[in-house]
Amino acid sequence: MEMSFLNDLFIGLDGTKQEDLQERLAIVEHKIKFMDKMPVALLDVNNNPGYILSEEITLAGGLLETDVFNAAFVIYYQPGKTLTDLMREIPASLNADWQAVKNNRIILLNDDVNRGRSAENAVSLIEDIAEMIHPGSFIFGHEGDKWIRFGA
Repeated sequence: MEMSFLNDLFIGLDGTKQEDLQERLAIVEHKIKFMDKMPVALLDVNNNPGYILSEEITLAGGLLETDVFNAAFVIYYQPGKTLTDLMREIPASLNADWQAVKNNRIILLNDDVNRGRSAENAVSLIEDIAEMIHPGSFIFGHEGDKWIRFGA
């Protein structure tokens, strides 16, 4: 699994902590080997595509999709926006013709408010995205806290 950005985050961690995080990633990696890559569009509140989480999406078994009409899942994420902000702003942005809207696969993500970029946060985000795009295969327990499925 390509983890170049994670390797930088792992620098300076004690061995036990690093092993724990690598073991958590290995669990995700092993499970997604046997699953199809899920096409995911990452959008901000103005429906502009985002690439800021592209590595995390890939490591979680997703394939970043630039055409929202081809995305099986749409993840709305914008730095500085809370889940409450997203719930208030997103309904007006949804298009009933999107496959993800038709299949109720719209996800709102708030992962960065008051949080720094660390190895622990990155691994947790990869786990969360795996749970979002492979429902039923992963349960890490952050749904409702850091992210929610949004029924249109």
